[in-house]
Amino acid sequence: MTQQVGAPTSADRQSMRFMLLYALASAGGAMAYIPFLTILLPVRVEAMAGGAHISWLAYCAFVGAVAASLAHILFGWLSDRTQNRGGWIAAGLVLSCSMLFAMTTASDLSTLLAVLVAWQISLNMMLAPLAAMAGDFVPDRQKGLLGGLLAFSPAIGAASGALVTIPGLADADSRLAIVAVLVAICVLPVLLFARPRAFPELMEPVQQQRGARDPLPRRLVVRMWFGRLLVQIAEAALFAYLYIWLRSISGTIQDDDAAQVFTVTLFVAVPATLIVGRWADRNNRPILPLVICAAVTAAALGVMATATALPLAMIGYGLFGFASSIFLALHSAQTLRVLPRPQHRGRDLGFFNLTNTVPSLVMPGLTLAMVPVFGFSGLFVLLAVLVVLAALLLATVPRPQ
Repeated sequence: MTQQVGAPTSADRQSMRFMLLYALASAGGAMAYIPFLTILLPVRVEAMAGGAHISWLAYCAFVGAVAASLAHILFGWLSDRTQNRGGWIAAGLVLSCSMLFAMTTASDLSTLLAVLVAWQISLNMMLAPLAAMAGDFVPDRQKGLLGGLLAFSPAIGAASGALVTIPGLADADSRLAIVAVLVAICVLPVLLFARPRAFPELMEPVQQQRGARDPLPRRLVVRMWFGRLLVQIAEAALFAYLYIWLRSISGTIQDDDAAQVFTVTLFVAVPATLIVGRWADRNNRPILPLVICAAVTAAALGVMATATALPLAMIGYGLFGFASSIFLALHSAQTLRVLPRPQHRGRDLGFFNLTNTVPSLVMPGLTLAMVPVFGFSGLFVLLAVLVVLAALLLATVPRPQ
């Protein structure tokens, strides 16, 4: 971590133009997968598989997560080796949008699965170097602001899903084309117009700054990795089973009610993340907001575990979504602060991306083991314990000097 001396000047900061265009590109990345994986793919699989759609969706999720995990590491590493983030982003953008169009030609489930894997690979060809680009150009003193801007990504991704599914706007094939166009509109400006300032210190290995034998960067990375993994397991469980849990409390709730709570929570979290991120920058306290947000997330899970009426359940989930959204956005930015080898930044972020994909593989087994025996209350208590552990891991991270 770099040491701050005196008040930073504009020359010590990345331009706001780059910051905003990068946030737009990150939102474009979210647009590329949130509406497709949550709405468009399930609808297409259900139309093809009929009564077997649940098992086929699970198969698609598993194979897609594996492909995405490996591709993110591979293309992060390749963008490190070639030192050409923009070229890989552009290639991934073209190929991933092409794969969305190819989805419309898949006439059977096997072909759809093959195209899905190709799409995941090409999408992560874009996402991996895009994530590393922030580490190349955003100094530590602006990591909190970066986290706040990144909070727009899931909110805009969710909004794009609502947009493309407006009744009468487009048929199933046209929705994929709309998503591809929206992604291109968001990602291209950072490649064409951003012109970021260079900060040579961001490319200096932390070991050279602190001494090669200093184990602190490694300990930081491990704690940050496990902290995010534990919170993401809870996030994945709620993402998959929110509607079913709410229906178990009140049979009157509809799917659009759950979707509205999810979307409103994401948008409310955006300004809060910006405020918290700027506070972390000004006070040089990058980890403290993560600890607090993890603690609040655990408390929210406790509320959900005890909820027997719909209003309390909604309050608990709203608090959970609010705190966990702030945590994940700020964590993504602060991770760039602790990675020890900038020359391997893209590859290492690929390993951090496993905290996003592994929970999708762990969560179904965890849920099946807990819910039939202990109900959703038991599951939420277990998830709260995991998130408390995440808070404790991060609470022991030393404050930067």
